[in-house]
Amino acid sequence: MARRQRRFGRAGATVAAAGAALCAGLGACGCSGGGAAAQGAPGGDPVAVLRQAADRLVAAGSSQARTSMEMASGGTRVTIRGEGVYDFRERLGRLKVLLPPDPTGVNERRPITELLAPGALYMKNRGAGVPADKWVRVDTASLSDGNLVTGGATDPLAAAEVLRGTRTAEYAGRTEVAGTRVRHYRGTADLSDAARGASAGNRNPLAAAARGFATAEVPFDVYLDDEGRIRKIRHRFSFVNGRERDTVAVASTTLLYDFGAPVAVRLPDDADIYAGKIAEEPDGEN
Repeated sequence: MARRQRRFGRAGATVAAAGAALCAGLGACGCSGGGAAAQGAPGGDPVAVLRQAADRLVAAGSSQARTSMEMASGGTRVTIRGEGVYDFRERLGRLKVLLPPDPTGVNERRPITELLAPGALYMKNRGAGVPADKWVRVDTASLSDGNLVTGGATDPLAAAEVLRGTRTAEYAGRTEVAGTRVRHYRGTADLSDAARGASAGNRNPLAAAARGFATAEVPFDVYLDDEGRIRKIRHRFSFVNGRERDTVAVASTTLLYDFGAPVAVRLPDDADIYAGKIAEEPDGEN
């Protein structure tokens, strides 16, 4: 398994095509100081609390996850949704990602199965000339967004590790997420700082995102339960569209629940990974 995770696929055409598929309808994806601690915030300085939030998820072991990614550019808005499980200790996950209908609103796209692994993203039902029984493998460190956007769902641990770069944060009070009492924080993280503090598997992808996004600063809202675990996190990214050169705004939301849920992820064998050419897709086609 470790050998498969380290094996880099055809990064060039595969990466470009993967980003194009999941940004359908928008064109190709191109794909100061200390924190302000709110008075009376439980758990201590918000900046320090949030920088440790990823460690609490690793201690929790695993969870189920729901994701939502909203992209807006030039008056066009699409939403991509996902659902699955994630193992924070092994850094392995499985998501079923639902693409929006094509621009005509007639044809529903088939769900894409995604496997998340250290340094790699595997996709099945990719389309674009890829056989239905084959996987496409993408080296996440080679992506200009570090796979925070390209996969249509942000890797849950990477989402948490963005908070390691928290620069400013404030406690916004108590609320509820899916029936659980939580503490709401909002602030801004820097992807370069996050990369330096991240685990080995996320260091290079986050550094790539810091270079590839329009800005390395990431505004966020995050909701922690009383054990310090992330229940919900929402990032706002922006990047420059590779074709139109306009800025694409992305809001990525991850909801975590059912901690300790069993996770069984088997990475594809080498023979099951597609090694052919990814077909170019006109905008709006799957």
